Amino acid sequence: MAVATQSLEELCINSIRFLAIDAIEKAKSGHPGLPMGAAPMGFVLWDRFMRFNPKNPKWFNRDRFILSAGHGCMLQYALLYLTGYDSVTIDDIKQFRQWQSKTPGHPENFETAGVEVTTGPLGQGIANAVGLAMAEAHLAAKFNKPDAKIVDHYTYVILGDGCNMEGVSAEACSFAGHQGLGKLIALYDDNHISIDGSTDVAFTEDVSKRFEAYGWHVLHVENGNTDLDSLAKAIEAAKAVTDKPSMIKVTTIIGYGSPNKQNTAGIHGAALGTEEVALTRKQLNWEYEPFVLPEDALNHMRKAVERGASYEAEWNQAFADYKAKYPQEAAEFERYISGKLPDGWDQVLPSYTPADKASPTRKHSENCLNKLAPVILELIGGSADLTHSNLTEIKGFGDFQKNQYQNRNVHFGVREHGMGAICNGMALHGSGLIPYGATFLIFTDYMRAAIRLSALSEAGVIWVMTHDSIGQGEDGPTHQPVETLASLRAIPNLTVIRPADGNECSGAYKVAITKAKQNAPTLLAFTRQAVPNLAGTSAENVAKGAYVLVDCQGTPDIILIGTGSEVNLCVTAAEKLTAEGNKVRVVSMPSTDLFDAQDAAYKDSVLPASVTKRLSVEAGSSFGWHKYVGIEGDTVSIDTFGASAPGGVCMEKFGFSVDNVLAKAKALLG
Repeated sequence: MAVATQSLEELCINSIRFLAIDAIEKAKSGHPGLPMGAAPMGFVLWDRFMRFNPKNPKWFNRDRFILSAGHGCMLQYALLYLTGYDSVTIDDIKQFRQWQSKTPGHPENFETAGVEVTTGPLGQGIANAVGLAMAEAHLAAKFNKPDAKIVDHYTYVILGDGCNMEGVSAEACSFAGHQGLGKLIALYDDNHISIDGSTDVAFTEDVSKRFEAYGWHVLHVENGNTDLDSLAKAIEAAKAVTDKPSMIKVTTIIGYGSPNKQNTAGIHGAALGTEEVALTRKQLNWEYEPFVLPEDALNHMRKAVERGASYEAEWNQAFADYKAKYPQEAAEFERYISGKLPDGWDQVLPSYTPADKASPTRKHSENCLNKLAPVILELIGGSADLTHSNLTEIKGFGDFQKNQYQNRNVHFGVREHGMGAICNGMALHGSGLIPYGATFLIFTDYMRAAIRLSALSEAGVIWVMTHDSIGQGEDGPTHQPVETLASLRAIPNLTVIRPADGNECSGAYKVAITKAKQNAPTLLAFTRQAVPNLAGTSAENVAKGAYVLVDCQGTPDIILIGTGSEVNLCVTAAEKLTAEGNKVRVVSMPSTDLFDAQDAAYKDSVLPASVTKRLSVEAGSSFGWHKYVGIEGDTVSIDTFGASAPGGVCMEKFGFSVDNVLAKAKALLG
């Protein structure tokens, strides 16, 4: 047989290629080019370097692998299958891209064990990897001892030309270089092809020089398709450099082995077709039927199971020794990775009365963070260069910087999108860290893809957003969110909370911390302007999304629904309406998401169907509010852009005043 002339390594590499080719051909959909070209680097990395246990994909001290070029996911699925992961069987490979398959069209961490993060939107994976490497560095600095290393693993990435074109990768890689993350190693699949054809049409920069400027260690493998020794030597050299991340440019031929389609855009994102598959089999001396693999290759790759069990057993013994020497640290480490919170952690959250000074809710947020930080030691994060506006510094815990990785205040710089993807990576590291990222609410537009992916990939991140309305003031409409809350509320699995005062801020953090440990993100929206602490607000009731703050005897004539700083307007207006003989209920609705999750009986108890005269008051778009006010209700909202003026002036001019709330309420009452 012709295949007998192939070395064992060639058999393994071609097994990866043809699993990808056959799966994509069966699905008539997918991206064969990258798996065919990157199979050698995938093989060398997984066979010679990566430490993982296929039978325990969540083993803590495993090396993390990220396929940033997620469209090439059959490379990863092939590697998972070949190395013995139970999560991907040959039947799963055959069901590539099909309904409820474990092999979806892009890698999804919540679907396939062994996939660390969800990738597909280009650049997100390499940015997630920066977060994974930060988590490793932080935990190593915190828990390792001179005579014991219990946190010691690498983060490996394969990224493509498209990843390097995306701005999020520039933000994150610049940050990684600044931080000197030496256990981050990226292999750049330099194949010069994108969907539009040769990358020369849009991308001619020297990527190596760019990464050198970022502060990375840069290497080049000129023939990534056949020169396995050079690939291995480059990875060894990268591991030897401990004070900076490494980028290995691996020049490859996309679709390697396809006689007519290799090195063309046509093989990037489409099945080869029956004739070209046959020609590729002939070209690569592959005489096996679809989905059939040589036993020698499979047996060799499955040695990863035995190696993995040995790696984990060695680590378990090392941790047992660590636990005997350092029982307190070991107990804290075990609590981290178990996902448990310290007993009574929420008791530190502050409470307020109306006698307490009016403050911006961003200030209450700062108080919450600084009460929680000494108790929940896994809380780590910071701001995109707005620390003293977002008020996100946790005092006394230092700045996370190169060689100061034990510290917990992260200065992300003006890199909102990079910050978002990095926070996702930290959350998905599997170590129980609770990352938070902060900026102005309007700048979620810069990082929406990362926020969306936090919700999709079940990343327990807390998004701390301040300056939440036109009350932001003088900076004007470019900085004043109008449609932002409505658009964020539309993201599935993202809990958006806009608290009214200090008590609701404490409740918001209680929800956010709890959800983070349940692998779900929360976005908190805080004011710049001061708001009073209201009678009857409740930290506990925030978890219900909405609750009755002010009530009347009997059935209300009208219900006023407020969020955030506008709840106070509703309370004051209700007092005046009541004095005029109206029966008024005020509902504080800090989270429509949490309210929608309540049962029908509770929702009806807050917003009875029999009361159709309802008025919502929120300094944002009216979009979405008709769900709660109904066809007979109305809104006090803003459906235009804001303006540059002092915040109080903006609020009044755009109708966020007691007088306007009264006028609209009276119009409803007739």
